[in-house]
Amino acid sequence: DFESMANVTLKTIVFLGSARNIVPPWGGDKRLGDRVLKWVNQTLSTRKGLIGPNQDLTVAHDVTVYDPIEVFGKDGALSSSGGELQTPHFFMKPGTNPKMDEMQATIKAADCYIVVSAEYNHVVPPALASLMGHFGGSNYAYKPSAIVTYSPSPWGGMRAAMSIKTMLSELGCMPISKLCGIPTVTELLNEDGVPHDPNHRMLHQLPKLLTDLEWMAVALKRQREQFGPPNH
Repeated sequence: DFESMANVTLKTIVFLGSARNIVPPWGGDKRLGDRVLKWVNQTLSTRKGLIGPNQDLTVAHDVTVYDPIEVFGKDGALSSSGGELQTPHFFMKPGTNPKMDEMQATIKAADCYIVVSAEYNHVVPPALASLMGHFGGSNYAYKPSAIVTYSPSPWGGMRAAMSIKTMLSELGCMPISKLCGIPTVTELLNEDGVPHDPNHRMLHQLPKLLTDLEWMAVALKRQREQFGPPNH
């Protein structure tokens, strides 16, 4: 009963888009996304979003992270299928792969999704497309998503965000319009994901993005629980 609720905890899944795991010849991080992921997770763990004309509904997040290095790695849920997507879950009989079944159930039970991604050739990174594409659109349907991109360049991954929007729309988890793009990551976040300057204007994007995502997630959660999905 949402009318009598003062607090809502959203089941939030964060998908990391990059599987890069090597220090480049010129030095630096194996994967800049680790800094951004830590920052996003730290923000979610302490966040209390407020919804309503009197801001009387408080929103928190119960977060699950899917990292392609872990998911496609040894003993990972998708290790037997691989990044090349040999055996999508929706082609398999229930019980064939219990770890994949568990991942599918978690994705289906989620209220919203956040993609944290680099840009590879200005489009969706292959690890992200495979990670999410292993599971059918019905698992994502009627729930919102949000996109956080990053890059070592001044552009913050925005070109990839445009193609990620298309993929998320096709999966059924409609992306909110507000984006968060983090440029020159090492200048903004340290290795633990802590901002060098918490008041930097580029870091103000994430709270605004989460406010919109929470509003949509609570609205669609209420709609699903009261009326179920559309009848086709």
